[in-house]
Parts: sequence; C-alpha cells; structure tokens
Amino acid sequence: MIISLPELRKSFERVGYICDESTVLTVFLALELQKPLLIEGAPGVGKTEMGKVLAEILQASLIRLQCYEGLDETKALYEWNYQRQLLRIQMNRSLKETQIREEDLFSDQYLLERPLLKAIRSEDTAVLLIDEVDKCDPEFEAFLFEVLSDFQVSIPEMGTIPAKKIPVVILTSNNERELSDGLKRRCLYLYLDFPDVEKEVRIIKAKVPGIAERLAWETARVVARLRQQPDLRKKPSIAETLDWARALVSLNHSRLDGRLVADTLNLVLKTRADQQLFRQEIGVEGIERILQQSGNGGEVCKCR
Repeated sequence: MIISLPELRKSFERVGYICDESTVLTVFLALELQKPLLIEGAPGVGKTEMGKVLAEILQASLIRLQCYEGLDETKALYEWNYQRQLLRIQMNRSLKETQIREEDLFSDQYLLERPLLKAIRSEDTAVLLIDEVDKCDPEFEAFLFEVLSDFQVSIPEMGTIPAKKIPVVILTSNNERELSDGLKRRCLYLYLDFPDVEKEVRIIKAKVPGIAERLAWETARVVARLRQQPDLRKKPSIAETLDWARALVSLNHSRLDGRLVADTLNLVLKTRADQQLFRQEIGVEGIERILQQSGNGGEVCKCR
C-alpha cells in the first residue's frame, strides 16, 4: 500500500470527503508510519466516515469493531465454536474412532474470528475501524493497546499469531471519558469539529448532486445556527444535514423559508425537547431573520 500525499488529497476530493490540509497530512502520516489514528470529536462530525472512506480509497476491506460497555476479548478477538467441538466429540464416540487429540479440537475450523483477529489474519491490507472506543471499559482498553502495539495476538491453544499485513487502524472517540495515556501514545491524534458554513456548503454540494447554490448555503447557515443553540441536547450531524438537503431537493425546493424549516424540522432535530427549544428560542421568525442576513461577501455572491 503506497500512496503519496497528493494522491491522498485527490482521493479525498474524488470520494467527496471534504477536509482541510491538516487532516489530510495527519492521515497520510498514519498510513506512512503504520500507526493507529485516534480521531476525537462530537458525534456526527465524520469520524466513522473516515474509516469507510479510507477503505474505499485504499480498496481495502473494512472491518468494524463497535465498542460498548462490557465488551470483552471473546467478542472482539476470538472464541471457540463450542457447539461444533461438542458435536465432533459426540460423532467420534458414536463411530468408535480413536481418541480425539486436543489439537484436533482447537484448530482453525473451530475458531470464530472476531474483528481484531480477522484484521490481524487478513491476507490483504484491511481497515480496522474501532468505533467509539471511549464506551468500552478501561480493562478492555488496556488489552486493546497491547494488541495495537505489536499487532499480534496470543491464543493459548495455537500460540502467537502475528499480523500478516499490518492493518490501517482508525479509532474514534466521542470524548465520553478520558482515554488512557497508553492508548494515546500508540496513536496519532486528530480532532474533528463541526464544519463552518463554507465547508459544509462544499460537503452538501459534493454529496447532494443538483442542489441549488442558494439552497446549499441557506441549509448550511440554518444548521450552523441550530448547532450554536447552547441548550440543544443533540446537535445536527453532517449526515443529518445531508439528509435534510436531499429531502429539500426531492421536494423541488431551491430556497428555504421559515415555514419550510419548521415543517421539516424533524429531519435535523431528533428529540422532542430540541424541537420545542427551537420553537421557543428561534421559531419561524428567527429563521427568516437568519435567511435575510447578508453574511460575508463570498456567501452573498453565491446565494444570488
């Protein structure tokens, strides 16, 4: 897997993943140094999408480990197919064959690969996406950075299994808890924030073909205003912005107004409390004022 910095930059543009030069450089260095990349940021800023995009760019298989409280090695690394082993023992007894050796039962055909082992044993380069690592327990996190430091695992019945090809590892975190220094030392670090209006317009235009220029800018402006609301429980994600934009295009709209925003509010605000907050703090009149604001000169030109 050899990809230059200019090639990576062009590949991000080709697949429509809009990011700044610092992000491209950090990803390139993670690939070049074969180091895991830890991406932190609020939910919905494109952390998980980075893993999917890299798999597409590198033409590699995507292996995803979704973290949660209580996740352990058997769900992340491997476990034995005990039912199949038991069936083999019973069949052996019924056929009165010679005694089964332990190594016969603990072999590849009885091994159930979970995401970590699957990535390590992959014949080709794989992208291992370890999603929301901040949700797992500290004990599992300690086990995880041991695996990522050597890219090998030990299975008592089979010995040590080194990686056939070191996978591209992307870890994401929503900052629900502080990650250990041990994990951070083994990773390159990248923080992603919600895009500004201009960047989100570029994302919308890349992902929603045929959208009117003015509609793209107005959609991005309204979403940016919603994210600024301090008491909002869940800020609209980039994916929800794109869903809203696609819905507006499908309804044959080329611009927004206060009533249209209020009628389609459920596409970007996904809790009743947030919708009520919108009606109390912003409302149709507030949206009209946002849409009437001139913004900077570049935005004015683009909206006309």
